[in-house]
Amino acid sequence: MIGKTTKAGTIGTAGTAGKNRGIRAVPGLVAALALAGSLGAVAATAHADAPSARHAKQSARSAQSDAKRVYNGMQIAFPPNSTDLFCTIGAVGTDDHQRKIAISAGHCIRDTSGKYADHEIPDNIIPVVDRNDPKYGPIGYVRYFKDPEGSQTGHATKDYMVIELLPKVTLSSQGPHLKQTGVLKYPKGPVSPNATNPARDEERLLTTGNNEIITSGQTGTWYGTVMNNDNGIYRAPAVNKAGDSGGPVIWHVPGTDLPSQANKFQAAGPWAGITKAITLQLPPFNYTSSANILADLRAREAAAPDHDIYGAGFDVTPNP
Repeated sequence: MIGKTTKAGTIGTAGTAGKNRGIRAVPGLVAALALAGSLGAVAATAHADAPSARHAKQSARSAQSDAKRVYNGMQIAFPPNSTDLFCTIGAVGTDDHQRKIAISAGHCIRDTSGKYADHEIPDNIIPVVDRNDPKYGPIGYVRYFKDPEGSQTGHATKDYMVIELLPKVTLSSQGPHLKQTGVLKYPKGPVSPNATNPARDEERLLTTGNNEIITSGQTGTWYGTVMNNDNGIYRAPAVNKAGDSGGPVIWHVPGTDLPSQANKFQAAGPWAGITKAITLQLPPFNYTSSANILADLRAREAAAPDHDIYGAGFDVTPNP
């Protein structure tokens, strides 16, 4: 199957929740929806239609109560920007302080002021909403994001964002097509460049040629072999497109079913990373490993005087 390629998406400027209930732009937080050209590539062999309809209806129903369900694959926007500028949640769970956390891509926000990128953001100045249910209001606030530092595809090894979700939301490990069964631990793999010594099993990377990842986004569910590992950035023929940035990646556990028409393109496995970008290399689809994210969170917490970094010790929720 031949895949049609575009750049994995970035979104627009973030905003701040004012005391007057309005949301205004924060000076210096700037981004644009980035697109690249088309390339020919060998795509994965599983594909389903875009899965947003069922989950969008669930999101709309949840707006009638405080029990808002948040899950991997949820499209998110950053008001006051248009919901046409969006990214995607890659995983939800809790950190070592039991805060409810979502992970997405760092390049979704660009900070021209230098005041916010690569810093903890304890104040509620960058709200995050469900793109399909913005009237619900914020589901959480950005607490950290790594600036691309001039790259068109996000920071080389630390392209991630930490969102603290509101206590009232309900976490779910079940996305539109992917169920995440914890965090990937791969003890025989090489160590993430972000890891401290000794590295933990969840801070080790998948080896190439013998591991498959499964992804889910606007074009459906895809899987493919990890054909390259560049310091924890995986390249695989699993398709993504603009807006999928930050979206979910799971590891295909050997012996388990791959997504197919027979199982309605559903799959389950441990969280292995998030959608990053499309480049000119083949295969062009790039994914930031969960090992890089978890290792950097632990390293930053170890270096912090109060040892209280948002997202550190992250684990995927066991909630269905």
